[in-house]
Amino acid sequence: MKVTGAVLPFLPFCQRLLPSRLAGLSLALLKATALEIAILAGHLLLYPSGITQERRTPAPALPTDGAAQLPTEAKPPVVLLHGFIDNRSVFVLLRRSLAQHGRQQIESLNYSPLTCDIRTAAELFSRHIEEVCERTGAPQVDVVGHSLGGLIARYYVQRLGGDTRVRTLVTLGTPHSGTRVVPLANAHPIVRQMRPGSPVLEELTRPAPGCRTHFVSFWSDLDHVMVPVEAACIDHPDLTAENVRVTGIGHLALPVHPAVANGIRQVLDTARPGEPSAGRAGGLTVA
Repeated sequence: MKVTGAVLPFLPFCQRLLPSRLAGLSLALLKATALEIAILAGHLLLYPSGITQERRTPAPALPTDGAAQLPTEAKPPVVLLHGFIDNRSVFVLLRRSLAQHGRQQIESLNYSPLTCDIRTAAELFSRHIEEVCERTGAPQVDVVGHSLGGLIARYYVQRLGGDTRVRTLVTLGTPHSGTRVVPLANAHPIVRQMRPGSPVLEELTRPAPGCRTHFVSFWSDLDHVMVPVEAACIDHPDLTAENVRVTGIGHLALPVHPAVANGIRQVLDTARPGEPSAGRAGGLTVA
């Protein structure tokens, strides 16, 4: 799957100044940076709309007219979990894409921007998942977590028994092995927990035999928040996991880009407990 953007008007000029390989990298970085800035501007406009928790709606009622229904496989609810200093508004486009392709139960959870501990956030997330399952009658859910949200969801699955509730966990730009970006940000305790070798990340390297959740990590080669970029990959011998490389976009674009949304839909529509998803075939390329 490949998506190409419009050619920049100064492409020929840049190609004359730089060697072709370096020019290609520089132009890709330039386009990714421009896209990140545009997404950030749009997200700042939407941010106020996502500050409050969304209204919970009951599960769709079953038909009562007695008409025969063709057997269909119910899709689990999808729970979306945002990243650091963010809120549910980051998922506006992804949510619309999922809804347009048959997901009737989609919910976003806001956690406090004052959250200082991944373990505490994971415990609160556990209660939310139980409430979703009770309200919808679904035994399991699928989860999509962006950045820190993916790490909170992974801790819940691995360390708090969440693998009984989470069928598939999709992470977008999540620092699974820790990121070294912006050392000065260490003043915030939750940032320290996202550093390589932190006690929280060390817990996630411990054995997790029999974990039933299927993990899929989308990571980008131009993710400026992941240092190194491979930090967003999952590498654990006990987990059923795959890493999908995304090229040409940055950290903020991961929950927004239509090609990534298409990849997420493929993963959620094909993943089964204990089975690899179709996302492994061919991967995902966004240029």
